[in-house]
Amino acid sequence: MFGSAAEAPAESFPVSHTEEEWRRTLSPEQFRVLRQHGTERAGSSPLNQEKRQGTFVCAGCGEKLFPSDTKF
Repeated sequence: MFGSAAEAPAESFPVSHTEEEWRRTLSPEQFRVLRQHGTERAGSSPLNQEKRQGTFVCAGCGEKLFPSDTKF
């Protein structure tokens, strides 16, 4: 009835880099969060205080994520 992850086909992503390329492209903190599933302590991000109008984008691929007026 339910398949396992081992049975699922490998995912394909529009942006694909080696780990070394990601390390060169991203800051150490971005790499830790985006590539190693790291997190930050709740409420500790400087983005919590960000009030400018605009659109947040993915640090890895540059895709638009959400407009700043919908944050929180």
